[in-house]
Amino acid sequence: MRILDSKNLSVPGYKAWGIHSGIKKTDKKDLAIIYSEREAAIAGVFTKNRVKSACVLLDMARVKSGKGQVIVANSGCANACTGKNGLADARATAEIAARELGVKPEAVYVASTGVIGEFLPMPKMETGIATASGLLSATGWEQAAEAIMTTDLYPKLAIVQEEIGGKTITIAGIAKGSGMIHPNMATMLCFIVTDANISAPMLKKCLLASTERSFNSITVDGDMSTNDMMLCMANGAAGNKRPGVGSKDSKKFQACLDAVALSLAKQVVKDGEGATKFVEIEVRNARNPIEAKRAAMTVAKSSLVKTALFGEDANWGRIMAALGYSGVEMDESRTDIYVGKTKLVEKGLGQGKHADREASLALKQKEVQIIIDLHKGKTAAAVWTCDLSYDYIKINAAYRN
Repeated sequence: MRILDSKNLSVPGYKAWGIHSGIKKTDKKDLAIIYSEREAAIAGVFTKNRVKSACVLLDMARVKSGKGQVIVANSGCANACTGKNGLADARATAEIAARELGVKPEAVYVASTGVIGEFLPMPKMETGIATASGLLSATGWEQAAEAIMTTDLYPKLAIVQEEIGGKTITIAGIAKGSGMIHPNMATMLCFIVTDANISAPMLKKCLLASTERSFNSITVDGDMSTNDMMLCMANGAAGNKRPGVGSKDSKKFQACLDAVALSLAKQVVKDGEGATKFVEIEVRNARNPIEAKRAAMTVAKSSLVKTALFGEDANWGRIMAALGYSGVEMDESRTDIYVGKTKLVEKGLGQGKHADREASLALKQKEVQIIIDLHKGKTAAAVWTCDLSYDYIKINAAYRN
């Protein structure tokens, strides 16, 4: 696998672009289009929130076909909690794009992010889609990534290449997300494309596995959005032999998809609203994978742990308390906790002021690792989070202003 420079992101058979169409009150980009020059296999993963935006409802129905060609995404308006009119606007958005790009309406998928309860400004959407369609470029991915941002500070992109089925295949993606980030999924949009020739059922299986290892393993603030989605298109332009189930090539494809998804997911956490630290929490020697991840995620989303991280306070009691209510099998008298390379807790007991000082020094770094050893089994899991700062409150207190 070769990890490429995302500044030069380009995938054979695809074009993209992003513009300002007037949806946002500012002059920032707010409308993106991703276009495959040929019909592609497509798979998707969507929010588990019972309240789903119109775009999520429309795409969940369309993705069952396993086929797609265009993604239209807007920022500045979520088109969620907008009833029948919102669903009609989502369909109309797809029809406008289909007409502009000469594809079937059912081949167009739509995505929205922004304020809940507001309707899409359809005249601006129509004009914006027409303009963006005329600007589509093989190298327009950074513009597209900028156009889907809300409170994000920077665009998020990733790209890799691999030899599969006798050909070089490329997998690349863009994502947005900064706040309302929590599993099933996080609060984010992610669009991945590849020129690999792969069946829709295998693409779906691979995407589900990648999502679990990436976007379902991050948390910023514990809130789950109404609009989360991850779409992946594979147009077969590479001309490779299709990988068989369980083959070496299928495993190579999975590894590439994992790499792109995890890179984007980590970028989302690093850009968490008001975040000053990127934190990996790894739980080792749990009874099973489910308990390992549950324990790690419980610690990761604890507001008390996250504020201690911001304050650079090695308050390990907050970690122990979170483990205790996580619902996993644990025994404090067998639990070890490390911050960086410092063993802060051994068999449930703090290791003194020197260990506290060393751990506090580790917490001053921009990237922090916390390791928890439960000594209850043989499985491990890692999740990624950030600290909770004053700026998070400032950003979200004035989100609609």
